Amino acid sequence: MHSPRAVLDGLWFPESTRWHGGRLWVADWQAREIIAASASGRREETLPVPSSPCSFDWTPDGRLLVVSGGDAAVLQGTPDGSLAPYADLAPITRKPWNEIVVDGRGCAYVNSIGFDFPGAPPAGQNPGVVALVTPGGTVRCVATDLAFPNGMVVTPDNATLIVAESWASRLTAFSIEPDGSLSNRRVWAALDGYPDGICLDADGAVWYADVPNKRCVRVREGGEVLGVAPFSQGCFACALGGPDRRTLFVAVNAWGDLEPGAEPTPQGRVEAVEAPAPGAGWP
Repeated sequence: MHSPRAVLDGLWFPESTRWHGGRLWVADWQAREIIAASASGRREETLPVPSSPCSFDWTPDGRLLVVSGGDAAVLQGTPDGSLAPYADLAPITRKPWNEIVVDGRGCAYVNSIGFDFPGAPPAGQNPGVVALVTPGGTVRCVATDLAFPNGMVVTPDNATLIVAESWASRLTAFSIEPDGSLSNRRVWAALDGYPDGICLDADGAVWYADVPNKRCVRVREGGEVLGVAPFSQGCFACALGGPDRRTLFVAVNAWGDLEPGAEPTPQGRVEAVEAPAPGAGWP
């Protein structure tokens, strides 16, 4: 595997990389904005978001859905480029909301870690949850007892949701029922690392970004490691994109590397490396 190359720099806290509509997208959580760029890294569009964490995805009919994590809200993109209310997550929890993924039917799954970070949950508890937001904007909790849920993917057949549990070092799978409910919880892969953002390729393997180990790892169901890509800094999110969907775009940033008293600077960037299989699902 080739060494990674820098694509987009000058970011404060890059997260939630996506490939959509022939462009690279990334959320800068600290700057509270979503950036769209060309595959080569030319910035083309910036969308302000009210609060972070912010994650985003698109419905099958092209509507942008954005998690405004600190507001416990899902927002919807409008034709004039602004964001409007779409769903209220506060009845489930006002703790920080994290990632969103939309399936091929327009159902959105959003997760919350369930406690204030940095910090820790109550001893012996895993307060993370997953909420379902239906295409009509109604909200209900569909999974609980998750250990810091992070990246999520839905398989192209809309049958399975895979969730990265960062603090349990595993990928957890759920079967998706016709009404969007989740069932048949199981360990998809036990990992030797800490999964953050994830993406799925056309071979059915998952790439997971690993912050402390500064790498992305490709695994198949059951946990077999198929490949490891080292990066310059901690890896927070990954997405397969580019013209042939074979470029792995990774959000990287320093994590715990600053000297005490050092002035923070925007060290985050998106780096890229070629992957053995293209991304799965609709781009």
